[in-house]
Amino acid sequence: LLDPNYGMFIEDPESKYLWFNANSLENPIEFELIGRLLGMAIYNSVILDIHFPNSLYAMLFGNSPTLKDMKELSPSLGNGLEKLLTYEGDVENTFCRSFDISFDVYGEMKTVELKPNGSSIPVTEENRKEYVDLYVDYQMKRSVKKQFEAFAKGFHDAFDSDLLHLFRPEELELLICGSPSFDFEDLEDSTEYDDGYTETSEVVLWFWEVAHKMSLEEKKKFLMFATGTDRVPIRGLGYLQLKISRQGSDSERLPTAHTCFCHLLLPEYSSKEKLEKKLLLAIKHSEGFGTL
Repeated sequence: LLDPNYGMFIEDPESKYLWFNANSLENPIEFELIGRLLGMAIYNSVILDIHFPNSLYAMLFGNSPTLKDMKELSPSLGNGLEKLLTYEGDVENTFCRSFDISFDVYGEMKTVELKPNGSSIPVTEENRKEYVDLYVDYQMKRSVKKQFEAFAKGFHDAFDSDLLHLFRPEELELLICGSPSFDFEDLEDSTEYDDGYTETSEVVLWFWEVAHKMSLEEKKKFLMFATGTDRVPIRGLGYLQLKISRQGSDSERLPTAHTCFCHLLLPEYSSKEKLEKKLLLAIKHSEGFGTL
């Protein structure tokens, strides 16, 4: 349902954030379903791999979107509106804008006036702030009113509205999406060892040297391989309680994992180079509950 190809949401090519598709032909109950899923994710402490801007969570609190929110969702559009506000010169003849928006709807151009008789009202230095406010309000709120209201209904049905006001929008996003910080130092400090390994074992020291120099994408793949999710808990990686166990002596076997228990099984490889090769191969080609 969240796939932009399905048509319910669109993805900004720059920010990669999802937003409601104002021209979606889907039944509002499907947006209600998405909202309910997010509410249930909080209730069940499930971290979701979704990419909505913070303004979505702020709107669930009843807040209206601002130019800052537009810049987060669509940087190019937001920065363009900001330039309009700060431009020093002849705004009317330079930008040649009026109080309307034109856009393509399935091959047909449609124009919407931002205020009564807006198409005949030019944007000037005196009214440009009003134009930007109306533009942002239309793009992020008015045009998707039906979709957002259905989404919000589903969310509030699943998550008690009285509890909602105990949080800030940023905290609500953390509850749903987890922490954005991939701090492997925290993960190392909290990791336990078993079956002959200790924090000073040579293979363990090699493992952390390899892990710390992983790219962000590789770290996400490692988390997926070892824990079943690439999302970071709200309180950080230190709360994952990863365990690393010795899986026999040196061999050609790849590392394996019990994802339900955050348990990594690591053979006692003979060199750091071999460990790195086997580990990266395992995390890059993991599939479900096994490895290819």
